[in-house]
Amino acid sequence: MADQGLSIGQVAQRTGLSVHTLRLYERAGLLAGEVQRDVSGRRVYSAWDVEWLTNCVKFRTSGMPLATISRLAQLVREGNGNEAERLDLLREHQRRITEQLAQLRDCLDLIDLKVASYEQHLAAGVSGDPWQQPQPAPEERRHRVG
Repeated sequence: MADQGLSIGQVAQRTGLSVHTLRLYERAGLLAGEVQRDVSGRRVYSAWDVEWLTNCVKFRTSGMPLATISRLAQLVREGNGNEAERLDLLREHQRRITEQLAQLRDCLDLIDLKVASYEQHLAAGVSGDPWQQPQPAPEERRHRVG
């Protein structure tokens, strides 16, 4: 079947997309080429289709909207001459992902700090919450105020 193309089930298995999602992607214009049909009318996917769908999975995982994938697919279907617009779409998504990565890095830095704090706290055998600053005893507070 490799020379004759792949069935929708085989493509689902290779891409991790469900058969239902593959049909939805086709109807929504998310494929970069027209899916061929065999004499019985069943979809027959090419290696290029699988490669494109694998890219779509990564685009979606990275948060690319379906409308953007659809526009990118449309530009690819239109052929040469629109590479600058394709690049613009990809650069915009790249910018969003770069911003998200910076935000996630900031979040991870905080979590790393808190994990280290708990590890030190537990290793020292200290009780109490390591996130809270120790409160002075009531008599210490009176002396500080006055």
